[in-house]
Amino acid sequence: MQLTLTIPDHLAAQIAPPGEDPSRAALEAVAIDGYRAGRLSENEVSILLGYETRMQVQTLLTEHGVDLQYTSKHLQQDIEASEKLYSQRTNR
Repeated sequence: MQLTLTIPDHLAAQIAPPGEDPSRAALEAVAIDGYRAGRLSENEVSILLGYETRMQVQTLLTEHGVDLQYTSKHLQQDIEASEKLYSQRTNR
């Protein structure tokens, strides 16, 4: 889906810091708000913004003061992945 917004030039210049693209700033604002409201996951934010890693998403969210939605389930998944990698490295 393509979405087009019309924003007066004088306001578009206020949306993004000098030298940055107002269109990109608006898209990031939509993604950040969607994540903050629980409507978008980290993965969906990544897809929306064309990021390749979770770290890029987490950096963006942290820069904008958004608490990461990291649950005990996420922790357990990270522990299991870490244990699997450790096991693979020690079994070489």
